[in-house]
Amino acid sequence: MGTVTIGVSIAVPEPHGSRLQQLRAGFGDAAAHGIPTHVTLLPPTEVDAATVPAVEAHLSEVAASGRPFPMRLSGTGTFRPLSPVVFVKVVEGAEACAWLQGRIRDASGPVARELQFPYHPHVTVAHGIEEAAMDRAFEELSGYEAEWPCTGFALYEQGADGVWRKLREFPFGSLVVPPQAGHVDRGSVSAC
Repeated sequence: MGTVTIGVSIAVPEPHGSRLQQLRAGFGDAAAHGIPTHVTLLPPTEVDAATVPAVEAHLSEVAASGRPFPMRLSGTGTFRPLSPVVFVKVVEGAEACAWLQGRIRDASGPVARELQFPYHPHVTVAHGIEEAAMDRAFEELSGYEAEWPCTGFALYEQGADGVWRKLREFPFGSLVVPPQAGHVDRGSVSAC
């Protein structure tokens, strides 16, 4: 049956997801249109295709024990010089993301794995492009703001064409989202 490359992430909803994807493409990131805008919970992981049902069962259990939480993005950060990445920061919801990714990668589950770098939830907006374009992404999105209630996550598979496609969504066990204290959904970009 062979292997497949999977990933688990929280999708950045519309209109924010498309807007960030368009901006990423505009900075010259050729991978932008093949990667839905997201916060990673499980990075690209190669698994035997026959284990995908076990992965789905595991993710269902993780989601059932999760609860909705507010997600808020604000400003930019970078992993340079260690890794050629510029990202929009997760400023609310990071702890919940860290808890979820730990449960997903748990040693008792079917996708146990070590990470190359410590987990840091973020939304990539530029990866592996020219330094000037990375600097532009960092500056132009420094005032970016968006927020939404996170109510679950999804399993994706990378096709032979390099495009990531959603296989299945996993809603959390409760649909009650804690209130967001005084936040306004701006979803905007302001240039510096």
